This record gives sequence, C-alpha cells and structure tokens, in this order.
Amino acid sequence: MIRSLFPTWLIRLAPVGLLLLGFQRTLFVEIQPFGVVIPILMVFAAAAGAVGGPERGAMVGFVLGLCLDLTLGIPLGVSAIAMVSAGVIAGWIDVIRIETTWWLAAIFTGIGAGVGEMLVPVIRNFTAEQDPASISHSALIGSVVAVAGGLLGIILVPIARWTLAIEPPEWKVPTDD
Repeated sequence: MIRSLFPTWLIRLAPVGLLLLGFQRTLFVEIQPFGVVIPILMVFAAAAGAVGGPERGAMVGFVLGLCLDLTLGIPLGVSAIAMVSAGVIAGWIDVIRIETTWWLAAIFTGIGAGVGEMLVPVIRNFTAEQDPASISHSALIGSVVAVAGGLLGIILVPIARWTLAIEPPEWKVPTDD
C-alpha cells in the first residue's frame, strides 16, 4: 500500500537528499575553491537529470530545492527553480544519446550545475532578496561550479542512477532464425 503512495525514487531520494543536505550545510561550506561554495545538491539534481532525463532531473531538483529553501529560510521555491533548471539542462543528454557514457554524463552534470548556479542571483534578484551586484560575479561562480560539478559528477552519477532506480539498457543482438 505504501509503495503505491510513494514512488521508489522518492523513497530512495529522502535519505540521499538528507545526507547531501548535511554535506551542503557543513562540509561544503568549509571547502571553497576560489571562494565559491560548491552546491552539492544542485550537482546531484544535474546528475539525476543526466541519468534519468529532463523530467526526472526536474523532479529531483524541485524536491531538493524545496529542502534547501526550508533549511536556509529563504522564500520557498527560489533554490527549487535553479535546481529544476540544472536538472533539465543536464537531462538533455538523454535526448542526444541513447546510452550515456560516464564521462558524457559527468560533463553534462557540470554544465547543468554551472548554468543552474548562474541563475541563482537572477532568481534572487526577482524576489528582491540579494544585491544585484552579485550578478556580475555569476560567470566566475558558474564556471567554478561547472568544473567542480563535472568532477563530482563522476561520483554522483552512479548514486543518482541508484536513487532513480534506473537500470542500464541491455542491447540484444538479433539472431538469425
């Protein structure tokens, strides 16, 4: 009965998301390459998009974005919009290729996370939450997040595949009958 109420990916996303949220709020606040905090939740949303397509990347990004908004105390949906866009952008790899290689998924994870992070100051500017001067630094922040997201994507893509319960496709050679 519970299985019919909650999909498998949502049940698996809860512990993975809480673990990544803990890393985001503790470990990744201290590790700042070039003064940029790496958004591990956004990288995971992009990895989910690279593995499961734009729709699943958007769903994971929305859930993780709402969790981050609730912990930060910012208006609900601000981080969710950026993470949804990261998941959708990284999910376009599903449209380009049938079977995704690990390195291509990591590259698209980095691209999706970088673009999603560059959208955060723009979205926060619409909610009058942040000084618009930070928009000028978004290119540097986005490029650092894209490189770090590509490197972290190597680790997070298999975790996202497990979280979304996606099996790798099996190709069968046709037999001569």
